Amino acid sequence: MARQSIGDIRRAELSQAAFDALVRHGIRGTTLDRVAKIAGVSKGVVLHHFKDKDALFEGVQRKANSVLRICVTELLRHADTPLERLYAIVVGNFAAPVFQQEICHAWISLCSDVPHNRQSQRIQTVVHARMRSNLMSALHPLAGADAPRIAFQLRTVMDGIWLRASFQIAAMTGAEGVAEVDFAARHLLAAHRIASADMDAALSKMQNLAGLILTTRAFRDQALTAG
Repeated sequence: MARQSIGDIRRAELSQAAFDALVRHGIRGTTLDRVAKIAGVSKGVVLHHFKDKDALFEGVQRKANSVLRICVTELLRHADTPLERLYAIVVGNFAAPVFQQEICHAWISLCSDVPHNRQSQRIQTVVHARMRSNLMSALHPLAGADAPRIAFQLRTVMDGIWLRASFQIAAMTGAEGVAEVDFAARHLLAAHRIASADMDAALSKMQNLAGLILTTRAFRDQALTAG
């Protein structure tokens, strides 16, 4: 594995500081001065690594999406069947390192910038393409020709839950988010006669693995330092 340069490490630290500022102050209130203060550096250091606020937000978006990708990828490594792959994706999208009310708030702020920022549009296009590809690899063996439409519906449900979690007063747990997507998945796949016991087993396996792997300090450190 290639070693990170000092510059890469500093950019990752500043991306984390910008993400923290976004959580606290929203996209309008996140300034280079605030990011510098959180990071404990001068504004000049921030500008040395990110030429402007747009470049900084690009780094934040990449970081947030990287954490989610790592959670899903780690669970997919242990998936042996299409159903397990499906639930690895679902559980990974609501894992403890990423599904928190503050991060949901930040995600909404970043999404609000997409219509006005071409780089944000490109990043989200890549993110959605990866999500669709992952879902299709799981759903095609289960649903055949219906897989594209079911994948779209499940992506919409997951995005909707993240949106809802950012708006409601009481924090939503990852388990609640998974339960809602599971409910949708069972109804969308009902016509394909998949045994409920098999879905229960796949869901239980991925939830147990998430509890064992994604909540460890080593994994959290890996995810949060990802660029």
